[in-house]
Amino acid sequence: MSNEQTAIKATYFSIVGNICLAIIKGLAGFFGNSYALIADAIESTTDIFSSLLVLFGIKYSNKPADQNHPYGHGRAEPLITFLVVGFLITSATIIAYESIINISTPHELPKSWTLFVLGAIIVWKEYSFRLVMKRSRETNSSSLRADAWHHRSDAITSVAAFIGISIALILGKGYESADDWAALFASGFILYNSYLIFRPALGEIMDEHLNDDLIDEIRKVSFQVDGIIDTEKCFIRKSGMKYHVDLHARVDANITVKEGHELAHKLKDTLRQEIPELGHVLIHVEPNE
Repeated sequence: MSNEQTAIKATYFSIVGNICLAIIKGLAGFFGNSYALIADAIESTTDIFSSLLVLFGIKYSNKPADQNHPYGHGRAEPLITFLVVGFLITSATIIAYESIINISTPHELPKSWTLFVLGAIIVWKEYSFRLVMKRSRETNSSSLRADAWHHRSDAITSVAAFIGISIALILGKGYESADDWAALFASGFILYNSYLIFRPALGEIMDEHLNDDLIDEIRKVSFQVDGIIDTEKCFIRKSGMKYHVDLHARVDANITVKEGHELAHKLKDTLRQEIPELGHVLIHVEPNE
């Protein structure tokens, strides 16, 4: 299965899961008198739309290169990640606003059975986070990583709701707002995670140097090619699920231009064969004198 197919399959998993959870949380929050669960449902609803964005971004960023986009369309993926972060910030703001209103508004204690609903949700969302995060590492997808953190944020929101409802039920009358304080705390955590998702995507757009391990691997593979004496500059920039490389390689100064050209192609082919996540590889031949 290709990286694109793996990422798309993981995104469909997120979409279906979030639709089901949004319905379950909304109904449980309404009938169980729990705003924390309703806040959870709001977040899951925004997650549906953000996952749809991720799906679009993955499909678009994997379109082949064309005349207007010789390096492909991979940069669309971090742009989609920015939009996903926007959804996260929006949901956190709505949750915080409604929590503050509900803290000052008298209401009934949450129903005890909502804890069982939350317990099941926490387990499912943590499993979803681990699965989607694993797929994001396999595919080098920043937008899929953002989608994974949606699941983790949802799990944290549910944990906060579980604690808030437990406090309200244990301490009883006068502590009904513990549920709402929990939702307010969760909104702050969601904002923090939004930054953690945004920062790497910004680095990708700005071609920030973040690939020391990959550079080491490229140099190691280069030395396997007969005729490559050493490597010098190695610049990498990520675009979608691929890494584009500019590499300076030292060769014997006495070989012909044709031999140097053939050696550069051999190095390029070897690198792309040994490191499948590489996209464009530009080899600059330097004479070893």
